[in-house]
Amino acid sequence: MRIAIITETFLPSTDGIVTRLCASIRWLKKQGNEVLVIAPDLGVADFEGTPVAGIPAYPFFLYKDKKLSFLSRKVKKYLLDFKPDLVHVVNPAFLGAAGIYYAKQLKLPLMASYHTHVPKYADYYRLSFLKPALWWYFRLLHNRADLNLCTSQSVLTELKEKNFKNIHLWERGVDTKQYHPHRYDEAMRDRLTEGKKDKKLLLYVGRLAPEKDIEKLREVLRKSSDFCLAIVGDGPHRAFLEEFFKGTDTVFTGFLHGDELASAYASSDIFVFPSTTETLGLVLLEAMSSGLPVVAAKSGPTAEQVSHGITGMLYNPEHQEEFVQHIIKLKDDSLRLKLAEQARHASQKAGWDKPSKQLLDYYRKTLTENLQPAEVLKENTY
Repeated sequence: MRIAIITETFLPSTDGIVTRLCASIRWLKKQGNEVLVIAPDLGVADFEGTPVAGIPAYPFFLYKDKKLSFLSRKVKKYLLDFKPDLVHVVNPAFLGAAGIYYAKQLKLPLMASYHTHVPKYADYYRLSFLKPALWWYFRLLHNRADLNLCTSQSVLTELKEKNFKNIHLWERGVDTKQYHPHRYDEAMRDRLTEGKKDKKLLLYVGRLAPEKDIEKLREVLRKSSDFCLAIVGDGPHRAFLEEFFKGTDTVFTGFLHGDELASAYASSDIFVFPSTTETLGLVLLEAMSSGLPVVAAKSGPTAEQVSHGITGMLYNPEHQEEFVQHIIKLKDDSLRLKLAEQARHASQKAGWDKPSKQLLDYYRKTLTENLQPAEVLKENTY
């Protein structure tokens, strides 16, 4: 099968969407499929033998450090040249809108996947009045697709309530070999604790943005001197956070990748996740696979991954004190190590082969139900 994946974000970005796409593309190619990625042009033209067709990218006013691509006729040209059997638009917003338009124009089977709760972000940017329009826009885009995917059962239920059509669950996954306790590294722990290796090391991994609620972690450091914090990632909120955490035992590393990131997980003690706006949060599984208990804000997606009192602790996001209390409980090494072991065990059921096979099955279903003659592309000219 020839598959064109059109995505708003790809390498060198390293968010959960990119992690999932890279794992899926590797698996699809091993099965003999041909893949073309159409993505913002950020200097990457190839991913492990898969061509990446770049679209000019520009800064976006809400995320000035993140370049996005917008409507471009190059999308149609790439589709005509590649002649895909199917188009998969990932997280459609700007570039994805062009992908949907041209896929429908060329009468190609079309799938879309929903990964980011953009309407919920509006509250954090003082744009709450835009939420109805945002829901309308994303529903319009997704309902043009022949089949839609999302990454958690709770989000699936919410999207159905918002009248998104033909939506299915795309299961979670994690690289259980890469994210493993044996990645522990003394030098990495020294780096993340700034030499205070005897303290309990809290770890946050992710984009530094207002909707992530990272500020809540400062209260833990204020209440107890037994903890230090490492914040791995970057984003538009970093300068504010560095000032906010000034004078505390907090280290900002910027983005870490590959073995360095795996080592950061394995060299820490507790993974903290205060965000309630995620559609999945793959970092939770990466932390659990690395042998860390998780303390997270309770939401639909987090509750699907973290079992309270078994693999971590879930707190009511309306009760800040509960968050602090759960973390302080984990100063008890016997409890922390028990939860860590159970988190590691639970994560081992979630490799990437199953969700990647599931994706291919959805491709086949969409292709079978919407098959068009191969000559369709030949009849269209750029």
